[in-house]
Amino acid sequence: IDLIQNNILKKYHLVLPLTGNSSPLAKHGALSAYASSLIGTPVHDPTLPLEILRTIHSFDPCLACAVHLYDEDGKYVHQMDTF
Repeated sequence: IDLIQNNILKKYHLVLPLTGNSSPLAKHGALSAYASSLIGTPVHDPTLPLEILRTIHSFDPCLACAVHLYDEDGKYVHQMDTF
């Protein structure tokens, strides 16, 4: 299939870093960029973990409108909204 016909783009596929960076695990079970950057992050106040939000914002300032936190057992811990 021709992607461009008569100088008009007919088909495209976006490959965004968001998908790979934000998944819990990257290819072959390795930690994703987000997960890797959050491990060992000191959190001053666990009820308001701004450090986690700031870390996610460092990848994409528009992405972290809300960050949902879960513990290692999948139990809901906290949600932070920035709007």
